Formats: sequence, structure tokens, C-alpha cells
Amino acid sequence: MALGYVRPARPSDAGEIARLQLATWRAAYRRILPRHVLDNLDEAYLARRWSAAVQEPPSGAHRVLVAVEQAEQSYLVGFAASGPADAEALAPGEPAEALADGVAAVTDLLVEPRWGRRGHGSRLLAAMVDHWREDGFTRAVAWAFDADAATRGFLTSTGWEPDGAARALDVDDMLVPQVRLHVGVPAEPVAS
Repeated sequence: MALGYVRPARPSDAGEIARLQLATWRAAYRRILPRHVLDNLDEAYLARRWSAAVQEPPSGAHRVLVAVEQAEQSYLVGFAASGPADAEALAPGEPAEALADGVAAVTDLLVEPRWGRRGHGSRLLAAMVDHWREDGFTRAVAWAFDADAATRGFLTSTGWEPDGAARALDVDDMLVPQVRLHVGVPAEPVAS
């Protein structure tokens, strides 16, 4: 198991979060999303968006966390973002009240593939659950690409299950299917 920890993202992390996002998407989604879409993603644009997410979150329940690998040097190796479920968490045609108060939505949970299988994803997820519990969330949802076996496998191995919702993202005139997973947030930490 790697030596690592999770901490809240800092404004100075925005560029590294953008780099991690691009590297991860280009490796993990190369068979899911059109190549030209992945090749044309703008790292500077993503960095500005992450900077805003870290510095000006819409609420105190919106969080960006980073995973850090400790060795002779420390490296940011992954990140997660979540907040209260909003319209983006809904399935097409699903009424807004379907995801009532008390539901958190994961918008990002990525670990750069070269740092995978070292516990960073589990630490990020555990830290998010702790924050959700503090914020009074009782359930969480996350969308995953139907063809993303790694993300779906990781989430289901930690107790998440498909909730029956599906959608297809229009990515440059290509429909990319996604499924929504959900999990209950325990009121108290689970004893190890």
C-alpha cells in the first residue's frame, strides 16, 4: 500500500488537477470518447475551472479533494469533486424531486492510471463520505460511462449499485452511454 493522504485542494493545485484530468481521460477514455475530442481538450481552460471550483465553490458542501502520494517527493495523483445533487445528476426526464435534499453527487473521482491500485481512490472516496456525513447527506450518486469497467468496478466493490438511471452524453455527435450508481451514506463511520 502506498503512503498517501487526502487533503482539500488549494488554489495552487488547479493546474495539476487539470493535468491529472487530461492525462487520466486520455488514458482511461481513449476507447470511449472520440480521439479528437480528447486531443483538443484545453488544459488552461480546465485549470481555470478547477481554480474557480476550489476558490469559489457554490456552497460549503461543494468540495474538491486531492490525493497525494508520499515518497522522496510528494505528488498529486488523483482528485475528487462532489456537492449537493443538482440538475446535472438527474436522468433525462427525471423530475427534480427524484434527488431530494440529502443527496450528494460525485462529479469527478479520478486517479491517474500510473498511480492506480495504490489505495488513492479508496482514500478519496472515504474522505468524501466523511464530508457527506458532516454535511448531512444520506445518499450519494455518481454517473459512470457504461464502458468504463474500471470506475464501475471500483464503485461497486465499495458498495455502490446501479440505480436504474441511464443517459447518453452527446460528445461531438457521438452518443456515449452512462449509468448512474448510488450508495447510502452511513450515519456513523463504519468500524474497520
